[in-house]
Amino acid sequence: MAFFSRLFRLMSHDMAIDLGTANTVVYLRGRGIVLNEPSVVAIETINGVKKVKAVGEDAKLMMGKTPDSIQAIRPLRDGVIADIDVAEQMIGHFIRKVHGGKKPFLRWPQIVICVPSGSTSVERRAIRDAASNAGASQVWLIEEPMAAAIGADMPVTEPIGSMVVDIGGGTTEVAVLSLRGLAYTTSVRVGGDKMDEAIVSYVRRNHNLLIGDSTAERIKQEVGVAKPPADGIGLTIHVKGRDLVNGVPKEIQINQGQIAEALSEPVGAIVEGVRIALENTAPELAADIVDQGIVLTGGGALLKGIDEVLRDETGLPVTIADDPLICVALGTGRALEDPMFRGVLHSA
Repeated sequence: MAFFSRLFRLMSHDMAIDLGTANTVVYLRGRGIVLNEPSVVAIETINGVKKVKAVGEDAKLMMGKTPDSIQAIRPLRDGVIADIDVAEQMIGHFIRKVHGGKKPFLRWPQIVICVPSGSTSVERRAIRDAASNAGASQVWLIEEPMAAAIGADMPVTEPIGSMVVDIGGGTTEVAVLSLRGLAYTTSVRVGGDKMDEAIVSYVRRNHNLLIGDSTAERIKQEVGVAKPPADGIGLTIHVKGRDLVNGVPKEIQINQGQIAEALSEPVGAIVEGVRIALENTAPELAADIVDQGIVLTGGGALLKGIDEVLRDETGLPVTIADDPLICVALGTGRALEDPMFRGVLHSA
């Protein structure tokens, strides 16, 4: 019996995909997470004909450094598909990559994809179409905050109110969950991308230096903070870009206090989203949240001090999930594998 069970798992290519604005994470049934790459596609145009040159890590390395004939595209914006043709090619590439570059299907796979809770029916249809055209036999959707909560081992199947804040690349999903459902949810179109844009804008405005998105992301990851350090300065980092006055390359030094100032607006928007959710939560669920606290997931949860800011603003316990970057993918995968969570999936 065990042999046939293993054989079935080998034959099964069902997968769960966290199709994120910044990164795409693929979970394969029976194997767990098998791929985690940037959601970037490089398109090369030769004699008017477009073809995919690179996808994922290779494509991201090209961002901001391509000749006119090559364009590095991020097919998702604010958590939803902005370019369906490119998204379809990206999904298809990742499906083939997790199977060694072959078309290994003894049957076409079922795919579960997470979507922002605030996405429209048109946006959800675009995701379904992209996955179907990439080779899925059936597409299931799961709301991102539900997937994040399952991945963080929160008690989503019990009659207990709990709150999850998933800070992704394009959106921040704030949700109160109970009994396999979303009692309240709001989607704030602020995430890691808006933080990068805020850093670019701050450096340009205060230092007359133009930097790229990749540089801004590196600054955020290395010295980014949600609240100013005690001495107002903290760590410093050297930043290279183009001087807007002289038009030549230049290097400056900025500190964590300045980065905290740059990020104050996107961080404030996230805090406001949490406040609105708490104000709209039913009293019995709110009472549970006082005990359970707030759980942070997503790449934005790694921003230093974001949990402290939310704790100070709400007065509630705030914890960061064990694997915030892959929480949504883990939850999506568990919903695919565990019949207990099948009720949270929606047919696309």
